Amino acid sequence: MAERLLYRAGATGRREEAVHGDLTMTDVFIRSSHHDDAARALVEGLIREYDGRYGANSRPGGARSELFRYPAEAFRPPLGDFILLRRDGRTIAGGAFMSHDDETAEFKRIWTDDDVRRQGLAERVVAELEVRAAALGYTRAYLTTGFRQPEATALYLKLGYRPLFDVAADPALYRSLPFEKQIGRAAERPSASPIKPPAESLEAATARVAAFKQEQEARILARLAHHGVLAA
Repeated sequence: MAERLLYRAGATGRREEAVHGDLTMTDVFIRSSHHDDAARALVEGLIREYDGRYGANSRPGGARSELFRYPAEAFRPPLGDFILLRRDGRTIAGGAFMSHDDETAEFKRIWTDDDVRRQGLAERVVAELEVRAAALGYTRAYLTTGFRQPEATALYLKLGYRPLFDVAADPALYRSLPFEKQIGRAAERPSASPIKPPAESLEAATARVAAFKQEQEARILARLAHHGVLAA
């Protein structure tokens, strides 16, 4: 069925009208938090997807512990953001970003409801995150996806994200697949980050990712404290 999108600015965020046949539906991006009731569909949807693909025992506490690894303050301006795409009062997609440093924002929590997939919603979420991150001064978007999510890998490649891994290698030897893209005022600059080599095994890749996440968490929490977002 044909879909027509009409873009206009709204008081509560970016609004779009999707026209399916004789039915008109209004889409709007809103700012939220993973603790909000409006974000429950996103949170629970991601938990089902991650635990379903990787197993609830693939990490301590399962996917839920990973989704709540960082405080809500990490995903609020001036350092981050957390957005939901709402259609006639229902959350249908969303995503977030947090700060790595003055140049880099990491995109996370990108999700689309199963009932409305194949409508380009993930692309719209990523585009909105890029706009909002650039508005806060970031010039580089960084994100990762899991080795059992080939559709996410295909999406990021389609959207111009540069893989920071050897695409010819077994993705399981990375476990977490990193990408980057220059955005905002640096959108025309070439990316220059090095390509990471694969690990020797899935177990080695898992250990490497776990160590990286621990180091990253310490850096990000220190950054939040430095900016007065969290108590030191």
